[in-house]
Amino acid sequence: MLINVLKSKIHRAVVTEANLNYVGSITIDEDLMDASGLIEGERVLIVNNNNGARLETYVIKGERDSGQICLNGSAARQVQVGDILIVMGFGLMTPEEAKNFKPQNAYPDEHNKIKF
Repeated sequence: MLINVLKSKIHRAVVTEANLNYVGSITIDEDLMDASGLIEGERVLIVNNNNGARLETYVIKGERDSGQICLNGSAARQVQVGDILIVMGFGLMTPEEAKNFKPQNAYPDEHNKIKF
């Protein structure tokens, strides 16, 4: 049996843009993607700390060192610029693998630059 386990997280990213007229997804600064272990095209769960909205979409690579966090398409209706998000990616693994697995987390500052 496989279970779905948190593998990647960007904790408290700040929304920099909401683009309703795009096909869909979330655009994330490539530095944040690297720090959290997220990859382009990966399915993610997004939680908006400001309004409680939860949504799923996929990652698009944003410009490195831009601080960009942009919700695109219909997801743009769930956020406002300045909202605080948690972006999570999950992976399938056996319960035995999951016991020793540690997720790769990124903690950006208010400008979406990596703190630690």
